Amino acid sequence: MQDHLRARVARKIRILGTRGIPGKHGGFETFAEDLALFLAERGWEVAIYCQDEGGREVREEAWRGVRLIHIPVRGGGSRASVVFDWKSTLHAARREGLALVFGYNTSIFSAVYRLRGVTNLINMDGMEWKRRKYNLAERAWFRLNERLACGLADLLIADHPEIEVRLARWLPPRKLAMIPYGSRAVESADASLLEPFGLAPGGYALVIARPEPENSIVEIVRAFSAKPRPIRLVVLGSYRDQARYQRQVLEAAGPEVVFPGAIYDRGIVDALRYHARLYVHGHTVGGTNPALVEALGAGTPVLAHDNRFNRWVAGGAAAYFANPAECALQFDRLLAEDRLETLAEMSKAGRLRHGEAFSMRAGLERYERLLAVWAAPEAGRARAHRAGASGRRKASEGFAAAGSGPAGAEEEVSR
Repeated sequence: MQDHLRARVARKIRILGTRGIPGKHGGFETFAEDLALFLAERGWEVAIYCQDEGGREVREEAWRGVRLIHIPVRGGGSRASVVFDWKSTLHAARREGLALVFGYNTSIFSAVYRLRGVTNLINMDGMEWKRRKYNLAERAWFRLNERLACGLADLLIADHPEIEVRLARWLPPRKLAMIPYGSRAVESADASLLEPFGLAPGGYALVIARPEPENSIVEIVRAFSAKPRPIRLVVLGSYRDQARYQRQVLEAAGPEVVFPGAIYDRGIVDALRYHARLYVHGHTVGGTNPALVEALGAGTPVLAHDNRFNRWVAGGAAAYFANPAECALQFDRLLAEDRLETLAEMSKAGRLRHGEAFSMRAGLERYERLLAVWAAPEAGRARAHRAGASGRRKASEGFAAAGSGPAGAEEEVSR
């Protein structure tokens, strides 16, 4: 009976750091949803924290075998996200199970887990401090939290070899793992889902990215709009005149560029990706980007920004550009009518690369094996032992550096 109870405790996990599921924001949320559902199907007790901007109190609900814990915060933006992370951390630290955090933006809060002897794993995402949208103070905050993650977390998970190499400068091998994102292989998609957008299979190129400078959207749109093209360019995401960068994208767009808005319905996104003649990936910062992996899994020919992150993911399956002029030349080359055979070869190579390295099932199974090791009762006892005087000292130092927590979040989450 005791062994059975220990097994149940060992298979509990709380997932933090995303805005919540079902995924409606980006790659982190989509992957968190896939992982949560997979673990729940395998017998884990899974809870995932969701940011509730309109709520007044903590509430819970069941969704497809996963517990969704809605944490209320006021307003939106970065400040609200920090408050949400703080409240979620306080709530999770009082419960049993692993704490798996996506992103290191508020790693200083991991001091709470260390104080309470809770095993804490962090998926480190990309190099947030390189993003041009942040000011110097914000970049300094991200770099500080990247380093704090190395000291406060039990294990860091990199999603790309380049991220792993960076973290290995500060960590012993036992505190670091590398697991790239996986995705479903899309073998078919309903072409009728394109009709509301006025699109036809093979009649457009596609960009799926947040409207941020690091994703090269202005450069891609300008390169495409430099001359008339035989197809359209579809740019997913929310674009408004009020936001400076989004306005720059809109102003750069020629008549063949289409902005259908932000779309999170998986069936529609699958159809848009599967039937695109070309997927254009401009990301310059980060590790293994889910959107690029998903394009390979759908067999969509890829044109990607030339950097070490994208090169490792797509390898020889993609074409590359380093600047707007090269991007325009690649559009000229790849969209020519006599290049359909080239695109077919790229599609085949992309599917092969996806099957070799980015199968969703294989990736989720690797995650579960890793989590099972850290959830074992022996690991928990060792973790509690390590959270003694040394752990309390490190945590106290972390809190001294950060203050008592984010302003406006001083009340504890007790439900």
